[in-house]
Amino acid sequence: MKKLARVDIGRAARRAVIKATGRALPEKVLDNADFEKMVDTSDEWITSRTGIKQRRIISEGESSATLATEAAKQTMKRARLRGEELDFIICATVTPEMVFPSTACFVQNSLNNHHSCASDLAA
Repeated sequence: MKKLARVDIGRAARRAVIKATGRALPEKVLDNADFEKMVDTSDEWITSRTGIKQRRIISEGESSATLATEAAKQTMKRARLRGEELDFIICATVTPEMVFPSTACFVQNSLNNHHSCASDLAA
Protein backbone atom coordinates (compact mmCIF):
# COMPACT_ATOMS: atom_id res chain seq x y z
CA MET A 1 0.00 0.00 0.00
CA LYS A 2 1.39 3.38 -1.04
CA LYS A 3 1.55 6.31 1.34
CA LEU A 4 -0.18 9.50 0.30
CA ALA A 5 2.12 12.43 -0.35
CA ARG A 6 2.04 15.15 2.25
CA VAL A 7 1.69 18.65 0.86
CA ASP A 8 3.32 21.48 2.76
CA ILE A 9 1.72 24.81 1.90
CA GLY A 10 4.47 26.70 3.68
CA ARG A 11 2.27 28.58 6.11
CA ALA A 12 1.22 27.79 9.62
CA ALA A 13 -2.47 27.99 10.46
CA ARG A 14 -3.38 31.42 11.73
CA ARG A 15 -6.41 33.20 12.99
CA ALA A 16 -8.34 35.95 11.26
CA VAL A 17 -8.55 39.36 12.89
CA ILE A 18 -10.50 42.47 11.91
CA LYS A 19 -7.98 45.28 12.39
CA ALA A 20 -10.07 48.11 10.98
CA THR A 21 -13.16 48.95 8.97
CA GLY A 22 -14.00 51.52 6.32
CA ARG A 23 -17.03 52.81 4.50
CA ALA A 24 -17.99 54.72 1.41
CA LEU A 25 -21.25 56.27 0.27
CA PRO A 26 -22.35 57.64 -3.09
CA GLU A 27 -21.99 61.42 -3.38
CA LYS A 28 -25.50 62.16 -4.63
CA VAL A 29 -28.27 62.52 -2.02
CA LEU A 30 -31.94 62.17 -2.96
CA ASP A 31 -34.32 63.37 -0.24
CA ASN A 32 -38.07 63.14 0.08
CA ALA A 33 -38.54 66.66 -1.33
CA ASP A 34 -37.05 65.35 -4.59
CA PHE A 35 -39.73 62.63 -4.67
CA GLU A 36 -42.43 65.27 -4.13
CA LYS A 37 -41.40 66.76 -7.49
CA MET A 38 -41.64 63.39 -9.28
CA VAL A 39 -44.78 61.76 -7.86
CA ASP A 40 -47.84 62.69 -5.81
CA THR A 41 -46.38 62.22 -2.32
CA SER A 42 -44.97 64.21 0.59
CA ASP A 43 -42.04 64.07 2.97
CA GLU A 44 -44.44 63.37 5.85
CA TRP A 45 -46.14 60.49 4.00
CA ILE A 46 -42.84 58.79 3.10
CA THR A 47 -41.25 59.36 6.52
CA SER A 48 -44.28 58.13 8.49
CA ARG A 49 -44.39 54.87 6.52
CA THR A 50 -40.70 54.14 5.97
CA GLY A 51 -38.72 56.30 8.37
CA ILE A 52 -36.57 57.31 5.40
CA LYS A 53 -35.68 60.99 4.93
CA GLN A 54 -32.95 60.63 2.31
CA ARG A 55 -31.10 58.01 0.33
CA ARG A 56 -27.81 57.86 -1.58
CA ILE A 57 -27.80 57.36 -5.36
CA ILE A 58 -24.87 56.20 -7.49
CA SER A 59 -23.71 58.92 -9.92
CA GLU A 60 -21.88 58.68 -13.23
CA GLY A 61 -18.43 57.24 -12.59
CA GLU A 62 -19.43 55.59 -9.30
CA SER A 63 -20.14 51.89 -8.91
CA SER A 64 -20.21 49.23 -6.23
CA ALA A 65 -16.57 48.48 -7.11
CA THR A 66 -15.40 52.10 -6.80
CA LEU A 67 -17.20 52.46 -3.47
CA ALA A 68 -15.79 49.13 -2.22
CA THR A 69 -12.29 50.19 -3.29
CA GLU A 70 -12.65 53.51 -1.47
CA ALA A 71 -13.80 51.70 1.70
CA ALA A 72 -10.94 49.18 1.36
CA LYS A 73 -8.33 51.94 1.00
CA GLN A 74 -9.75 53.68 4.08
CA THR A 75 -9.61 50.40 6.00
CA MET A 76 -6.04 49.63 4.92
CA LYS A 77 -4.89 53.11 5.95
CA ARG A 78 -6.43 52.65 9.41
CA ALA A 79 -4.90 49.17 9.73
CA ARG A 80 -1.55 50.33 8.29
CA LEU A 81 -1.65 47.73 5.51
CA ARG A 82 -0.79 47.85 1.82
CA GLY A 83 -2.86 46.18 -0.90
CA GLU A 84 -0.19 43.59 -1.63
CA GLU A 85 -0.27 42.45 2.02
CA LEU A 86 -3.86 41.19 1.76
CA ASP A 87 -4.35 37.42 1.48
CA PHE A 88 -8.08 37.38 0.73
CA ILE A 89 -10.46 40.09 -0.48
CA ILE A 90 -14.13 39.51 0.32
CA CYS A 91 -16.73 41.88 -1.04
CA ALA A 92 -20.18 41.56 0.53
CA THR A 93 -22.74 43.04 -1.85
CA VAL A 94 -26.23 42.58 -3.22
CA THR A 95 -25.39 44.92 -6.12
CA PRO A 96 -22.38 43.39 -7.89
CA GLU A 97 -20.78 44.98 -10.95
CA MET A 98 -21.61 41.84 -12.93
CA VAL A 99 -21.92 38.11 -12.33
CA PHE A 100 -18.36 37.40 -13.49
CA PRO A 101 -15.77 38.53 -12.65
CA SER A 102 -16.73 39.33 -9.08
CA THR A 103 -16.73 42.87 -7.72
CA ALA A 104 -13.96 41.70 -5.38
CA CYS A 105 -11.79 41.10 -8.47
CA PHE A 106 -12.28 44.74 -9.53
CA VAL A 107 -11.31 45.83 -6.00
CA GLN A 108 -8.31 43.49 -6.04
CA ASN A 109 -7.07 45.04 -9.29
CA SER A 110 -7.64 48.59 -7.99
CA LEU A 111 -5.57 47.77 -4.90
CA ASN A 112 -2.74 46.48 -7.12
CA ASN A 113 -3.01 43.06 -5.51
CA HIS A 114 -2.30 40.25 -7.96
CA HIS A 115 -1.72 37.27 -5.68
CA SER A 116 -4.63 36.95 -3.24
CA CYS A 117 -8.00 35.27 -3.52
CA ALA A 118 -10.95 37.57 -4.26
CA SER A 119 -14.59 36.61 -3.92
CA ASP A 120 -18.02 38.19 -3.55
CA LEU A 121 -20.38 37.23 -0.77
CA ALA A 122 -24.07 37.87 -1.48
CA ALA A 123 -26.98 37.69 0.93
